[in-house]
Amino acid sequence: MDVINLLKSHRSIRKFKDEPIDEELIQNLIGAGLATATSSNLQGATVIRVRNLEKRAAIAELAGGQTYVETAGAFFVWCADLHRSAVACEMAGGEFSGGMTEHFVIAVSDASLAAQSTVAAAESVGLGICYIGGIRNDPAKMTELLELPDQVFPLFGLCLGWPDQDPALKPRLPMSVTLKEETYVEDNDRDGIAAYDAQMREYYKERTGGKLDRAWSEDMSGLLGKESRPHMRPYLESQGFLTK
Repeated sequence: MDVINLLKSHRSIRKFKDEPIDEELIQNLIGAGLATATSSNLQGATVIRVRNLEKRAAIAELAGGQTYVETAGAFFVWCADLHRSAVACEMAGGEFSGGMTEHFVIAVSDASLAAQSTVAAAESVGLGICYIGGIRNDPAKMTELLELPDQVFPLFGLCLGWPDQDPALKPRLPMSVTLKEETYVEDNDRDGIAAYDAQMREYYKERTGGKLDRAWSEDMSGLLGKESRPHMRPYLESQGFLTK
């Protein structure tokens, strides 16, 4: 139950204390993440720790002015990586078949699962975290900053640090909407979403002192009702992904 309660209490932290994180702890946290299940033992996650303050400032600006990239005790970029396995393929006398969509899915899944295990481990010792999807605003620039080879791309950033805030839990969609039995049944989904919209309006009003009145369905309309980072497809192709 302690683990379940920990996972259900997750919050994103965007304000950190000016306190270092012990290096041995960082190694243990990343090691815990990389011990996560991996499809076909591909181990398609690579983690790049960014210490250089100028580089972190550049990443923060690239990600849309997310200053906590600079102020977190540690910052990492999690990459989906097929380059290493391509090298291994060649070492074994084989020929790497690049651009396969399935291999791309495996690498993205591996990196995401490993990162989340690191997050759970970090939160178990009192650290706060914040994922930074904004690094995909300009993946080509991130590739340049991190000197990434072909078959590697920056999936998201991750801030770690000792929390200096205590935000409220953000409600999640009711399980009547997200947990299905046997088939994808939508009978009560609209009612569940409507109830969740009302809950989210109250959450945002409380969080912002009444300044924000917004529902989840409105957020989704804004997110999915327009193109989102259309540069991602050509970028991924330029890195050797999604051609087959």
